[in-house]
Amino acid sequence: MARRYHRIVATDAETLVIGAGIIGCAVARELASRGVGTLVLDARDVGQGATQASAGMLAPYTEAHDGGPLLDLLIRSLDLYDGWIRDVRRESGIDIEYRRSGSLEVAFDAAGATHLQGAAHASGRCAWLAAEDLRRLEPGVTARAAGALSVPDHGYVSAPGLTDALARAVVRGGGRIQPAARAIAVDIRSDHVRVTLEDAQVLRADRLVVAAGSWTGQLRGLEGDAAAVRPVRGQLLRLRPQAPAITRVIWGPGCYLVPWAEGLVLVGATMEEAGFEERNTAGAVRMLLEAASTLVPALSEATFVDARSGLRPATPDGLPIVGPSAQSDRVVYATGHFRNGILLAPLTARLVADYLVEGRADPALDALRPRAARVGARRA
Repeated sequence: MARRYHRIVATDAETLVIGAGIIGCAVARELASRGVGTLVLDARDVGQGATQASAGMLAPYTEAHDGGPLLDLLIRSLDLYDGWIRDVRRESGIDIEYRRSGSLEVAFDAAGATHLQGAAHASGRCAWLAAEDLRRLEPGVTARAAGALSVPDHGYVSAPGLTDALARAVVRGGGRIQPAARAIAVDIRSDHVRVTLEDAQVLRADRLVVAAGSWTGQLRGLEGDAAAVRPVRGQLLRLRPQAPAITRVIWGPGCYLVPWAEGLVLVGATMEEAGFEERNTAGAVRMLLEAASTLVPALSEATFVDARSGLRPATPDGLPIVGPSAQSDRVVYATGHFRNGILLAPLTARLVADYLVEGRADPALDALRPRAARVGARRA
């Protein structure tokens, strides 16, 4: 559970960050570690948006089978994770749950097996497991499985725990976090940026980082840059099996499963065009329970703990929006990460901080920045 932070009196800061989810906290921690005075604003508490409903999977080869720029970003960020977690643990004093125990993507028929075998041949970091090898590795997986794609580099991190640790590192590094502060408008001036809050307070800063997730397009004054960001609801369940059911992340038709060290199994996740409705539905809970029990039959006897929902920020081209605004380089975006905010957090934080602190634009920003050409391509 994220810790609460006292509301502070609004004061000027060198850099404002709108959004205290995984991305906003990662960026703020990176800036604070480089000596930048940072204030994080959020309408809720730390990590209470999409982050609290995330399974924390770190699985680039499953998220982006078809390759392309997204896969390149995901792999690059995964390669940062070990060192990043080590640094955040040291700075925060929090022991974050993080495991690189691998993943299995299960095929149930010949067509699925052929597809996953092709993915294994295309990458040196994946391997195909025949059905008998799969059952030796994960006996709990259904006997109906035809085999699985094994990715030893994959894993997971506790998203709430990581976000809490990042927030602690921000504060210890001299930054500040202000919950219950809903930003509603941005006014970009030639020499500064002003952010108006719902309670009519106006904050002034040299620069602004927009990490508002699904709410990015609701910020007045930024409509031209990120109007295409939209919410996609994801529902997730937490189950407690009577005995350990699986040892690694497992994907199957209709769901994925993530085993946490405390004995829980996370079951996710739906993808629903439901606007800004953050609620769980009986139909989604039933569908996820059925899919999980089909994949690992023992889960049909697990204790139901709870259901959660969050709004993932999606973009039409599937790539996050990271980089300077088309209106002014005083405003930098870090939004639109959809299902990969946890995985892309360390890379996004580095890209944003390199740009703001060192004036260095990583080549990756060419595909991610909210330039007019990209907006036009999304609308086409």
